[in-house]
Amino acid sequence: MNAETAPAPTPADVLDLAADHEQVVVCHDRDSGLRAVIAIHSTALGPALGGTRFHPYATGTEAVADALALSRGMSYKAALAGLDLGGGKAVIVGDPRRDKTEALLRAYGRMVESLGGRYHTACDVGTYSADMDLIARESRFVTGRTVAHGGAGDSSVLTAYGVFQGMRAAAEAAWGEPTLGGRTVGIAGVGKVGRHLARHLLDDGARVVVTDVHAPAVAALVEEHPQVEVVADTDALVASALDVYAPCALGGALTDEVVATLSARIVCGAANNQLAHPGVEKSLVDAGILYAPDYCVNSGGLIQVADELEGFSFERAQQRASGIFETTREVLRRSAEDGVPPGAAADRLAEQRMREVGRLRGTWLPSTR
Repeated sequence: MNAETAPAPTPADVLDLAADHEQVVVCHDRDSGLRAVIAIHSTALGPALGGTRFHPYATGTEAVADALALSRGMSYKAALAGLDLGGGKAVIVGDPRRDKTEALLRAYGRMVESLGGRYHTACDVGTYSADMDLIARESRFVTGRTVAHGGAGDSSVLTAYGVFQGMRAAAEAAWGEPTLGGRTVGIAGVGKVGRHLARHLLDDGARVVVTDVHAPAVAALVEEHPQVEVVADTDALVASALDVYAPCALGGALTDEVVATLSARIVCGAANNQLAHPGVEKSLVDAGILYAPDYCVNSGGLIQVADELEGFSFERAQQRASGIFETTREVLRRSAEDGVPPGAAADRLAEQRMREVGRLRGTWLPSTR
């Protein structure tokens, strides 16, 4: 798996691309204008859980490809996090600023409900806890709701906490101590997750340098933490003297050009699908850069919304997210021992759990629970 950005397939390729998925549902609702795709990659460990992305895809094929790649990543993320959940993801086609309506979200909720619990949804890019509240008016299978409606609220809190734990494990592997104190960390993207990550790093004694295309996000962070340094753009950040580079915006951030420019010893960030293509991880190894696999370190948000299924306890969820430190440490240990990139080591761990535990469970169906 080792999260990657796949090229958009031609329409004839879609069935082949979905060959390793259990179920793919194309959703339409004429009255609300809903166009969506729900992809269930695996229920070997339990019902699929993954967020709903609201994005103006150029084509339906692009939307399907994204849902498939993201749902596959969620299977690996849940398995590596030790959750009894499978991997799923949904995408809604449209501009959330223009097309998102109560009618559309509730129509989507009915589509989620029709799957009978094989897929649970949550927030993703373009959707928020308040949207989940609306979707939940039509479906029982919704997490990431607002606190006022019994949910866990903003999952970025534990996403950032988990990334910080993974970064500590990477620091231990690189420098012998699980701390970022005295190190320079560059964060690309200081929205919800990046902002919280900056706070953890500052508390740990790190020097933090940031950039973001959204100027108000940078201004809000600097107002809260004046010691944060700002550079003009991601190119400037990548070219600066860093110990750690933390991509926390969109996927595909690690390109051949970025790897060739980076001075950082570690790459560890919250963004999904950071590798622009599969060969980038080998380039990182060749450059002596330690890569903490994204789906290993950014699973704190998944852990948080998954805890909602039991009746949310922030303390319990945070304790589980603390385990990302040990998981990352184990991934990096196996990587070194087996002589494989960290992503391959993480994949092996996740696949082993899906195979061994999944053999006991079989495909998850509502009637068998």
